Amino acid sequence: MSLITITGYPASGKSSRARQLKAFLQEKAGGSKDVILLSEMSHSLDIKRSAYDNSAAEKPARGALLTAIIRLLSPNNILIVDAPNYIKGFRYQIYCAAREMKVRVATVYVLTPQEQCRNWNKLREGDDKYSDETLENLFQRYEEPSSMVRWDSPLFTLLWSDESISQSTLNAIWDAIEKGKVNNPNSGTVAVAKAPTDALAVLEKTTLSIMQQIMSSQNGFGGVVTLSHTSLVSGSTRLKLTLPSRNVTLPELSRLKRQFVTAQKKAITLGTIERGSVDWSEAGVGERFVVFLGEQFHR
Repeated sequence: MSLITITGYPASGKSSRARQLKAFLQEKAGGSKDVILLSEMSHSLDIKRSAYDNSAAEKPARGALLTAIIRLLSPNNILIVDAPNYIKGFRYQIYCAAREMKVRVATVYVLTPQEQCRNWNKLREGDDKYSDETLENLFQRYEEPSSMVRWDSPLFTLLWSDESISQSTLNAIWDAIEKGKVNNPNSGTVAVAKAPTDALAVLEKTTLSIMQQIMSSQNGFGGVVTLSHTSLVSGSTRLKLTLPSRNVTLPELSRLKRQFVTAQKKAITLGTIERGSVDWSEAGVGERFVVFLGEQFHR
């Protein structure tokens, strides 16, 4: 259903805000949706703060986090990602993953002064604590989110000094993930269903059958021709074609057939015609050919 990305300086209080947000969303959803809080310290990840000490360790850690996000994304739950998410390129990757699943997104920015982060980090112990050098390095490398870019929007900023998230902000976040815009995947990233291996044979066989029926059925005065071949029956309705008030010659039909087949061959290669998949059954090909012929005859 939705993805909420938490971002902010290290040791800025992101986890506290994430827990407050989860409690609100669970109550608001009333059990109708699962609310999942994914953090780096989750048992399935167990990413230590030391992973940020150098790029060699940080890169696989980010990869593991992104993999976990993709695995948990679902139209049936609300996923909160509690991690530094300090690189805009990584937030964009998260956004793209959510877009592929067609779920709504929101970004929560926990705004905390660096000095306060230093103080809170000193209170931490063991694996939960950043080294001083790593903390300062992450401060320098942090890329603030912006409401002007689509992967950070809608953006909600929370101040560290507030004891809790205001009710108005919580309601706004809920509206964003419940009623907000669902971004569609880029057409270049959508999987395209390829045509079956016999599509070309079906195309040739079906168009030739229709040509033969037209040649044997016309009387030179026009009118409606019903295609009676069983393979050309679409559901319970047989295909019908209105002929012009003259004899349609074989060379004319052959020329129109070549035009149609050439256009359809492109679709066989691409798997689609403009948008949507193509029906390569005899009935589907026959219906498209009859429509094409009708448009050409009555131009």
